[in-house]
Amino acid sequence: MPKAAFTTLGCKVNQYETQSILESFERGGFDIVPIGETADVYVINTCSVTGQAESKSHQTVRSLARRNPNAKIVVTGCAAQMALNERKSFEAAHLLVPNPEKLSTFERFVQAFPEFSSVERKAETEFSRFFGRSRATIKIQDGCSVMCSYCSIPFTRPVMTSRNFEHVVNEARRYARLGHQEIILAGVLIGSYGPETGSGGPDFEQLIEKLCELPEVKRIRISSIEMRQVSNRLIAMMSEKGSKIAPHLHIPLQSGSTKVLKDMHRPYAQDDFVRLCETVYDRIHDVAITTDIMVGFPTETDEDFEQTVRVCERIRFAKGHIFRFSLRPGTPAHKWGDAVSAKTKQERSARLIEITNQTRDEFSRRFVGRKLTAAVEGKRSRDGLLTAITGNYIHVEFPGPEYLAGKVVPIRIVSAQSGCAAGDLAADRLPLRMIE
Repeated sequence: MPKAAFTTLGCKVNQYETQSILESFERGGFDIVPIGETADVYVINTCSVTGQAESKSHQTVRSLARRNPNAKIVVTGCAAQMALNERKSFEAAHLLVPNPEKLSTFERFVQAFPEFSSVERKAETEFSRFFGRSRATIKIQDGCSVMCSYCSIPFTRPVMTSRNFEHVVNEARRYARLGHQEIILAGVLIGSYGPETGSGGPDFEQLIEKLCELPEVKRIRISSIEMRQVSNRLIAMMSEKGSKIAPHLHIPLQSGSTKVLKDMHRPYAQDDFVRLCETVYDRIHDVAITTDIMVGFPTETDEDFEQTVRVCERIRFAKGHIFRFSLRPGTPAHKWGDAVSAKTKQERSARLIEITNQTRDEFSRRFVGRKLTAAVEGKRSRDGLLTAITGNYIHVEFPGPEYLAGKVVPIRIVSAQSGCAAGDLAADRLPLRMIE
């Protein structure tokens, strides 16, 4: 039986799509192995959202090709799409699959390499567990047409689509029955989900309501969402007592300067963002707000950066993903060039990382002595402890049996420092072990 290995760079949408490709190879008769093992085919789902992400995508492809020169290298995702858009080759790749055809990667592979078409195929199965993960990600939406001035995504995922809501609900039900009690909803512009682009009826909030009705699903987590799409309806749903929606919103800030936000073509000002965060904090109990921030945008001055610092100090994010501007071919920001020096970007990045790490640890310490529910991950820490993520995105390590992976369990937070909390199971009785 031939072996296939998969790796994903970038967003949760990519993670979901890799899982779908993996399942098609599994049904096609391939044995799925971890990326670190020798395989007959390696499938790399790439990212191009920053220059660093694109560079890492190319490095990953070259590394896998060197590891096993006889293997077929299949590359898809946004870095592959950028190469196709620019009519460039992708070093060491045997097959490039465009983003619109990504979910047909197996079919494209067999067409390109017919020697694999004779592999005995497995009986059709509905779904396997989400490979290598205890929380299942479901893509509900694709495409972005916002055209932020620095972003290449509209060139690699230009078509706005929403998945049919019945397919989403059925998929969530199946994953939950397979042991994934937390479901992560993912999309490129997730709040734009709706009937105009193919949902079959419901809008974003109505889809969440339908998912909350599933008894098998214990928690629903929303991935990154734009601030203009955090509606009063969504906030009200999250604030309800006993809500299944995780009290966590990842809302990209990108910059705290209204001038820079305008240059970025972001559709809000600093005050809009701050007011929204204050409303969220006021109405949703124990909520965590996490964010993305770019440093070194070409028009960002020292004063612009200080405004971002002040927003971070005011909002006290539970986590911040800080990244540096890089030129993306074809984007409107390309005309400004890479105006901020690498040294200045590094200094600004280091300062924001220090601030957001401090506010992250401050947030976690608020819950010492409290009992929170957490989704247990399928891996152990270096100390042999189980790892879990609370509803409000605190990473916790605690002692417990491995079969808890995928389950949502109560954990009492004992201590919190340096990005991770320590805890103990707070259940009188452990959940029943699933019979394989």
